[in-house]
Amino acid sequence: MPGLLELTPKGLYCAAGDFFIDPWLPVGKAVITHAHSDHAAPGHGAYLCSKESYHVLRARMGEEISIQTLEFGEKLRLGETIVSLHPAGHILGSAQVRVERNGEVWVVSGDYKTEKDATCSAFEPLRCHTFITECTFGMPIYKWRPEKEIFAEINSWWKTNQEKGRVSVLFGYSLGKLQRVLSGLDPSLGPIFTHGAVERMTEAYRVSGIPLPLTQPGTGFMSKEDRNAIILAPPSALNTPWLRRFGTISTAFASGWMAIRGTRRRKSLDKGFVLSDHVDWPNLLQTIKDTGASHVIATHGYTHILARYLRERGYESSVMQTRFEGENFELQNKDEETEAAE
Repeated sequence: MPGLLELTPKGLYCAAGDFFIDPWLPVGKAVITHAHSDHAAPGHGAYLCSKESYHVLRARMGEEISIQTLEFGEKLRLGETIVSLHPAGHILGSAQVRVERNGEVWVVSGDYKTEKDATCSAFEPLRCHTFITECTFGMPIYKWRPEKEIFAEINSWWKTNQEKGRVSVLFGYSLGKLQRVLSGLDPSLGPIFTHGAVERMTEAYRVSGIPLPLTQPGTGFMSKEDRNAIILAPPSALNTPWLRRFGTISTAFASGWMAIRGTRRRKSLDKGFVLSDHVDWPNLLQTIKDTGASHVIATHGYTHILARYLRERGYESSVMQTRFEGENFELQNKDEETEAAE
């Protein structure tokens, strides 16, 4: 892959600036798009991230790491390049990385969505020559409904469960997804409890200035009034003894993968809510158009489908194989088990 960035065994490398973007093996200088574990790995000498990402990255990586932050849009010279970070709209602090050298501009999207939500800065389209884009849901079948409709469905499900004497348990990724869900819950319906892994990330959101409804630790669930509660938990809590404390429950999962028939059934869930923090197919294509890029590189997701689609429409398009997973249901189970054990 010629140009400003090249794929190496450690990750995406910029020789002109001597830095990596979201490397998966330890390096000296890492520019981090966001704090999810498939993009922010441990062991780097120095981390560069958005100022908005600071507290969530600290919560995930610990106090001992060296972090430098940039305001969105602030420019930093690294070697022969000028680097800036711009909102990706994926989770709190998520950024696109813009790299410029001698008038040539590359943009690495990281994970992104174009729908606005209350828990992070809104996506910002960037003009560039080469665009490296995720395509986690890069197929025409994926088209998201407005989040307010999904939030209304979640609150309605919660209320219905109360009427049936069931505690609502909603599973989702502990960083990003469940804070977004929390922002859409109606706290007047009842108490909101969280699994420890979720509460740790939620506290990082609060410290970052994101207003969220009051939550209580799941370990404190005891009183009769708590029967009206909703529990927010990571996927690793599925089918574990931790759930038994809540008695009769109704389970649901919030993910873009709930759009696939059979996913909910395979996980023995009562309900699935199609809520993704990744761009859907129509907005993926619109974003690519808005960049003005002539060269588009697809990564993690339906890469070959997207690349072929773009080539048929006159783009220069290729695929870059990375270790990024996007909104991967099985990965979440693995990652959350690690987080819950910390």
